[in-house]
Order: sequence, then structure tokens, then C-alpha cells
Amino acid sequence: MQFKPPLLLKRLFPAVIWEFPESREVFLTFDDGPTPEITPWVLDQLREYGFKATFFCLGKNVEQHPEIFQRILDEGHAVGNHTYSHQKGWEMKTWRYIEDVDFADDLIHSNLVRPPYGRIKPAQARRLSERYRIVLWSVLSRDYSSLVSPRKCLKNVTKHVQGGSIILFHDSKKAFRNLKYALPRVLQFLKEQGYSCAPIEL
Repeated sequence: MQFKPPLLLKRLFPAVIWEFPESREVFLTFDDGPTPEITPWVLDQLREYGFKATFFCLGKNVEQHPEIFQRILDEGHAVGNHTYSHQKGWEMKTWRYIEDVDFADDLIHSNLVRPPYGRIKPAQARRLSERYRIVLWSVLSRDYSSLVSPRKCLKNVTKHVQGGSIILFHDSKKAFRNLKYALPRVLQFLKEQGYSCAPIEL
């Protein structure tokens, strides 16, 4: 599923990165981990193809599973901040939201941040952009949705991916039914189309 942000949204959030339009590379991203069994499985899939990705981790999960987080780093992937506890920014005061992001940064140590649900207030985005690079996405797999079939999840990616796309998956239990089917096939598709997959480094 392709997402092209409206011009108004780009004006409200000028610091947000949605894609890298000048790049031939594709940028795979995974939200909500690290998750036992699932994140290691994702890493195994990526290693098989020699692809690198970016994992937007929850601070609380890094705290609980530091060995999986370390494996992500050891295998050359990038990491980003997905808040400590998957907070909904639009329901929180700005200072409280920033506090949660900073708490996660004490564990993750990254200048990349992705707001859960992709939704934050303009004031929160301005504050975050003072110290972080906000990264969203241009291709949404919708792997997290029980209303989306595994085949539809795969098509959401293969139909819309192009050079510079930032693709959103989730290394979570909720998404695994679709991810398990779609990810190996997406990786094979990208290889056949001649794409390389790189970590986001800003």
C-alpha cells in the first residue's frame, strides 16, 4: 500500500522523511521489536539475502531482550527509536511524549525516531526534530491488520515499491501471520528486480 503524504501534511511536518526519491536502494523497516522468535527469524531472512534493514525498537523491548537488540547491531542493521512504551503522541502532552522518547534513547542510542502509528502533534514533531530525524514510510505492508490476508500484504509491497521506498513491516506477534508469508517473498522479489536493501543512516 503506497502512501503519498498530502502537501498540507508535508507543510505541517517539514522535517519528516517519507522516502529517498533519488536512491536506487530500498529501505526495509521493522517496528515494535525486538520480539523473541520473530525478530531472530527476520534477521535470518535478511541474512539469507545479504540485505540490511532498520529496526525501530521499543525501549521496553530492548530492556527485556538486550541480546536480540545486540544481534541486530552485530549483523550490521540500523536501529531507531519507536518510543519506550508505544505511546500515542496525539493523546499526550508534548513534554510527556518527548520524555518517553528520550527514555527509550537511553537504551537505543539512535538519532532516528518513528512515532507509533505515524501520528504526532506538530509541536511534538518540532521538538523531536531538534535532536532526532523523524522517519515515516512510503510503502505500508499492513502486516499488522487481521483484515489483510498474507497475499494482500505481499501485494501491498510488491505493487508499490520503487527505488527510494521506505517499506514498513512489524517484527511483532500481531503481524507475524502476514509477515511470515510476505517477507521471504518480498525479499525474493526485490532480489529479482535488482534492488539492494540498505539501513537508514542519517
